[in-house]
This record gives sequence, structure tokens and C-alpha cells, in this order.
Amino acid sequence: MSERTALEYYVLDVFSNESYKGNPLSVVFTNGNLRLETYQDISKEFRYSETSFVYYSARERALIVRSFTPTGIEIDGAGHNLLGAVCGALLKRMPIFDEQNESEPFVIMKHSAIPVTVSFDPVTFYPVVKMHQKSAVIKQEIPTYKIAVALGLKIEDLDVNAFVPSVVKTEVAHTMVPIKNSELLNSFVPDNRLLIEISKEYDFEGFYCFTIADEGQEHIVETRFFNPIIGINEDPATGTAAGPLIGFLTQKKFTKSDKEYKILQGVRLKQPSLIEVMNREEDILVGGSSIITMKGELYL
Repeated sequence: MSERTALEYYVLDVFSNESYKGNPLSVVFTNGNLRLETYQDISKEFRYSETSFVYYSARERALIVRSFTPTGIEIDGAGHNLLGAVCGALLKRMPIFDEQNESEPFVIMKHSAIPVTVSFDPVTFYPVVKMHQKSAVIKQEIPTYKIAVALGLKIEDLDVNAFVPSVVKTEVAHTMVPIKNSELLNSFVPDNRLLIEISKEYDFEGFYCFTIADEGQEHIVETRFFNPIIGINEDPATGTAAGPLIGFLTQKKFTKSDKEYKILQGVRLKQPSLIEVMNREEDILVGGSSIITMKGELYL
């Protein structure tokens, strides 16, 4: 019997310093690109919302990252899939930035170079990675009643006085959905079929439902995220949605530019995650840390 190829993998909990909190991500270390079916088979086997595959390219002088959902869809955008992949490579001590200009480190997601900023927590020494997303663009508003029905809520449960449900894009277009309070946010069960219909009608992916936190909290907003059009029923931490949200809140004058805020997500799933965000003049920073929770080998 011929010997099978073994690939090392980590499972990291992203946007967390504690195992079994945050958003779990499998990161598979390869020696180059794999066949499309292999990426899809491994992602289906792990069954996390996304699985990232990484290798260092000497030609590109960068870490190459590709990410797939369990349903076989390849993901774009700088979210927990990229943050966890970079943290995994750094925790494995891969020299992914050694051949780059120190002031402008980057990784390559699929085919696009994405700038990142890396620091190390002074207590845990875990890497803290901040991804640079494009400035937020508010694309269009969506009638409140449509989203309320899809979420199983009343129109008045969506806090329409301050904000209107709006499609916002940095890397990926998602809809920002205001909810009146934390109790309502954590109580509803959405109708995935209706969510998918709205996503197709208005040409975006997920729904980032948010409520403004009480004063004195560490976080400015609490959120839940649903993206059934790509097979994610609910996600405990979503970097590709956190960027659009801080851009949206800043353009609506609720938050300030060049100030760091934290977004709490994943409470309903019992996987609380803290996402660090900052709206800047030329881009948006989305970041946090990750911890290795499992390590092993898989076989091709």
C-alpha cells in the first residue's frame, strides 16, 4: 500500500485568548496549492464555518491563504479565516514577513495582497493581528419590514429611529441590521429561506444584527451574524462584517475615526468573541488574537 501524504493542521479559536471561546478555525499547512476537490473534501470533514489552507511562497515573499466553507465555496475577504491563518503561521514560527519591507507587511488571500499589522500581547505573547480592510461604502438601504419578517421580529424591534438596515461593503457586502436591545438580539430565530431571498434580491451576503451596548461596557455594540447563502447559519465572530459595521457607525456619526472600539459577538452560541475595530481615513482595521486549541495531522 502506498504511503499517504500527511498535512499538519491547527484548530485555533479566533478573536479569543481562551480555548473553546471565539470562532473556531481549522488551519491546514500545505506545501503549495492542492486540487480544488481536496480543499473541499477537507473543509467538509472539519465542518467549521471556514477552513484555511496556508503555505509560504518564496516567489511572492508572502503567506498564501485560501479558505473554503463546508459546502465547498471559496471565501474572499479579510475575516476570522485570514486572522486565524496568520496567527497560526506565526505560532508555528513560520518566517512569513522576513523577506518583506517591515513597515508594510502583507499576506495574499487567494490572489489579493492584504496588509496586516502584527503585535504581540505583552502578557500572553500571543500574536495580535490587525487586518486592513478597504474603507466602508454604504450601498443601499433595505425596507425594515422585509428584514423584520425574515428574523421573526416586529418592525418596532428594529431600532429604526437611529439607523436603517443598510448594505455596507469593505471586502464583502453585508447588511447591517439595528436591533432595539440585547434581549431581542439574543432571542430571535431567523428564517434562512427568507434571508437567502433578501440576499439574492439586494446582492449581498450576510446579515450583521447589532445593538448598542449600555455605557460602561468594554464593547460598543453586541452582534449576531447570519450568512445562510454560503451555508453559515450563525457565526460566533465575523471579521468581514465587523469592518463594515464600524465604517457604518462612523459615517452615521455614532463612533469616531482613529479610535479603537470592541465588538462583542457569539454570546448566543456560548462562544463570546471580542473583535477590535478602528475606522481610519484610508482604511479600516479589524483585529484580535487567536489561541491554538487542537493540533494534528490529516491524510490525503
